[in-house]
Amino acid sequence: MIRERALKVVLVIAGLLFVALLYPGVMFFKRDPGVPMLMSLYVTLGVVLLLAVRNPAAHRSLITYAGWANVAHATVMAVQVATHMIESMELIGVAGFGILGIALIALAPAKQLGGSRSA
Repeated sequence: MIRERALKVVLVIAGLLFVALLYPGVMFFKRDPGVPMLMSLYVTLGVVLLLAVRNPAAHRSLITYAGWANVAHATVMAVQVATHMIESMELIGVAGFGILGIALIALAPAKQLGGSRSA
């Protein structure tokens, strides 16, 4: 019960955070075309994470994907900081994405056993 409530809180935080990325995505639209593309993926992920709050068990694969995607993003950003491709101030983002990803993975609903299988 506590774990499910914690997961719902993390889903709401992640969902709202990602939906809020719409604003910087619009601001950087003309400056760097890659940023709005990436932000559009995160905004969409934010919307579906907010929808998953109602029934997290039914959206286990989405929650797991969001977790691993954030860990992957944090890893890439950490390498970019280490190789001086991006500024060291970006480490705040690295930490945020990494913590969020680990929380989603750790709190993801358990896999249902004995369910029906598709052929």
